[in-house]
Amino acid sequence: MEKISVAVRFRPPNPAAADSPPAGAGDREWRIDDTRVTLHHRAVGPVPGGPFVFDHVFDGAATNERVYGTVVRDLIGAVVDGFNATAFAYGQTSSGKTFTMNGSDVDPGIIPRAVRDVFDTVRQTDDREFLIRVSYMEIYNEDINDLLLLEGRKLPIKENLERGVYVAGLREEIVNSEEQVFELLQLGEENRHFGETNMNARSSRSHTIFRMVIESSAKNRTDSGDPIRVSVLNLVDLAGSERHNKTGAEGVRLNEAGHINRSLLMLGNVINKLSENGKQRGHIPYRDSKLTRILQPALGGNAKTSIICTAAPEEMHIEETRGTLKFASRAKCVSNCAQVNEILTDAALLKKQKREIEELRKKLQGSHSEVLEQVVLKLRNDMHKSELERDRLAMELEEERKLRMRLENHLTEQQKKLEGLDNNSISADQFTDLIQLDALKTPDSKYKPDGFVARRSRYSDDTDFSPIPENLDNIANDDLWTRLNKGCVTDLDMLEMTPGLKRETSFVQDATSAAPFEEPTDARCERLEKDCISDRQQLEESNVRCAALEKECALLRDKNSSLQQELSDSKREANLLVAEKQAQLDDSIARCVVLERELSMSRQDAERLVTEKQELAGELGVERQKMEELKQDIRVISRAFSQREGQLTSLYTKSKAILENCKASHVATLP
Repeated sequence: MEKISVAVRFRPPNPAAADSPPAGAGDREWRIDDTRVTLHHRAVGPVPGGPFVFDHVFDGAATNERVYGTVVRDLIGAVVDGFNATAFAYGQTSSGKTFTMNGSDVDPGIIPRAVRDVFDTVRQTDDREFLIRVSYMEIYNEDINDLLLLEGRKLPIKENLERGVYVAGLREEIVNSEEQVFELLQLGEENRHFGETNMNARSSRSHTIFRMVIESSAKNRTDSGDPIRVSVLNLVDLAGSERHNKTGAEGVRLNEAGHINRSLLMLGNVINKLSENGKQRGHIPYRDSKLTRILQPALGGNAKTSIICTAAPEEMHIEETRGTLKFASRAKCVSNCAQVNEILTDAALLKKQKREIEELRKKLQGSHSEVLEQVVLKLRNDMHKSELERDRLAMELEEERKLRMRLENHLTEQQKKLEGLDNNSISADQFTDLIQLDALKTPDSKYKPDGFVARRSRYSDDTDFSPIPENLDNIANDDLWTRLNKGCVTDLDMLEMTPGLKRETSFVQDATSAAPFEEPTDARCERLEKDCISDRQQLEESNVRCAALEKECALLRDKNSSLQQELSDSKREANLLVAEKQAQLDDSIARCVVLERELSMSRQDAERLVTEKQELAGELGVERQKMEELKQDIRVISRAFSQREGQLTSLYTKSKAILENCKASHVATLP
């Protein structure tokens, strides 16, 4: 068992609000001390009633990033691991719920941050493969609308053993990136109901539930018995409870406020019952509203839940803030039993879709073909949509068949009455006896005249509802919002009652159109015959509608077959592409082997060349040394040759001089 995580967030003061005093004015104020919230009187001190203690408390300076990191971020890892998780914002109107959930461009809220974290966590999980689908719905005036479609159909709530509580006919889109999710969120926000009140220029007039279904299975596992983890993340933005005298709601806005307050009252009743001890708890009224019915797993069920209660700090909103804090205190006592959701059957969409899609996806990932990946994603979305449409048409067809059976039975009864009247020989006395016998029959309890009004006591003694936790003499009893947060049952006469359902005129006769007892037999036969003709026409119309639905189902089957054929063609094309890629890969591998061999030989040649270069460098050094020695010898020889040349020149000069002297002496000696 695990307690619900409860956080309280005070928005910054809003001096521009209607009838708001200047900032800092007033005798009372809320003070925050870590996880404690206390109401103080500026002159006296703490106001009696005790402090409120929660898991987390944020003041007006807290950002969405801080709130998300403290309260919601741990839920994302749990969802990816297979746990259900829910986070929703609760509080009065204009207290900052939508800003907390959606945020702004500068400070994104919980929903965009959660979407990014889901995909980041999925990308970091290498041992599992994931399939993510999203849906977006709103509860407006107790009608469920699909925000991703513009059809405006009112969707019913169903329940079965495989899926549990779910909304039938709700569009689910398979996504593989956060950008696709943001586009769907933008589409849903455009279709959402907003309105202007005295307290908020863009007030949410409906509860919205953004849901992500995450399926995962182990990678590289072909065993059909491998369990599939299926987890659901609900991110809920509740509409704000409000007082009519503050918002100035009239007409449509007043009707919207009545439905909003009633659904929040039912939510408060569920929280009250869940916060009681197990033996005293009794029946939990989940079915009293569609909001509590959809959120049933998150309230005391199989889910990890975080509640962010938003509050306004102004003194004019003290009573509303006190009610919000009391709701948060009761919610803090609720325990859930969360566990990993594993499915062994083919109910999970990840198994239900063809295994060859997954094999194709793996091959495409191996070949890095983004175009064919988008084609497969589109085909998977088309198959999922066709399955949802087929379920919807099957449900409508079943309803039409039931209606046709009722019409046939009614027609048979009318024909029997006609046959009895045609063959009758009833006397006037017997006819009078039959009239008296009809008068003694039990009246139709299903039909009530238009002026009938069912009144209830002001407070119910039913044990399914919690008693009033405390009495506050300074609160008016006719204030619906205050009683919403006190846990008592409201006076249903003050709310707009749901209009009576229209009944088929062919099933129950209207009292005003009933024939009088004095009606002649022929006139009665004629009237019954006209009713039979009308019933036959309705039966024929029903048959035509059934034929049209069957034809549409056949078209969907043909479309599904064509999708299967397209998928098969895509698979063949992918196989051809994979074979071509494999051939190219084989050629590349062969070329790589040849190149590696050539590279090895080149490396050997390079090593040999390096060795030869080193040897040549050594020989070159030796030759250079020898050359230096030769140069030195040449220099020595040159010097010696120069000296010898000088000596020879000197000897030649001396010899020439001696020769000249000899010639001169010889001439002198001649006679």
